[in-house]
Amino acid sequence: LAALLTFDPHPAIVLGYEPPPLLTTVEERAALLAPLGLDLLAALPFTPETARTPAADFVALLLRHLHLAELWGGPDFAFGRRREGDVPFLRRLGAERGFSVRVVEPLVWEGELVSSSRVRAALKAGDIPQVTGCLGHPYRLPGIVASGQGSASKIGVSTARLSLSPERLIPARGVYACLAHIPHLGTHPAVVNIGIQPTFDGGRLVIEAHWLDFEGDLYGQSLVLDFIARLRDEVAFPSGAALMAQIQEDIVQARDILNVKTPRQ
Repeated sequence: LAALLTFDPHPAIVLGYEPPPLLTTVEERAALLAPLGLDLLAALPFTPETARTPAADFVALLLRHLHLAELWGGPDFAFGRRREGDVPFLRRLGAERGFSVRVVEPLVWEGELVSSSRVRAALKAGDIPQVTGCLGHPYRLPGIVASGQGSASKIGVSTARLSLSPERLIPARGVYACLAHIPHLGTHPAVVNIGIQPTFDGGRLVIEAHWLDFEGDLYGQSLVLDFIARLRDEVAFPSGAALMAQIQEDIVQARDILNVKTPRQ
């Protein structure tokens, strides 16, 4: 069997540090890896006791419960108390306990190593091509439609305000072309604004979506957003009319990027 082990919650929480915002949840990782042949994803509780566990004792648990035969990790991989279980340590232990260790070479994209830190930095900068290239798929963000009317509804553009998990990393403020995956309703293109609504009631961060060619009431509906492209920065417009004109341009650009035809009038 192919098994992947991860810790939950993030070790930084238990060790008293501020954890990085999440790119994926444990459930999302399992869904992404299942098509690749993963048989088991085990989310091990990370506790103060876990942090104090010697690497040799942790390996003993893997041998006892998972019948460890081969351990895969990156070149800087390490676990156990004070990260003592690095690759040389594990190889010595494996020779004694009957398992092998395979080092996976780092993934490189556009000449730089792929890492969660790089993906987070790209998301904070709104660099969607880099995010997609590093991940191998669009960045996905689950949420719930918290309000059927967003701020842009004041000027005649139907938008819905979304509620997202505070633990998730939100891309840089701006306007995005997205695909919204809605259970039982399929996939719908959308223009998504992330910002503080400077033209109206600026101050707090809000996420609003305008669904292209969909008029149904999605209040309370869960969904997942795929971030396909960043259209522009967030801008404070002098009037609602100026904002309306820009939104129409955003919609045209999003249709082109998402390959969505304009419906016949």
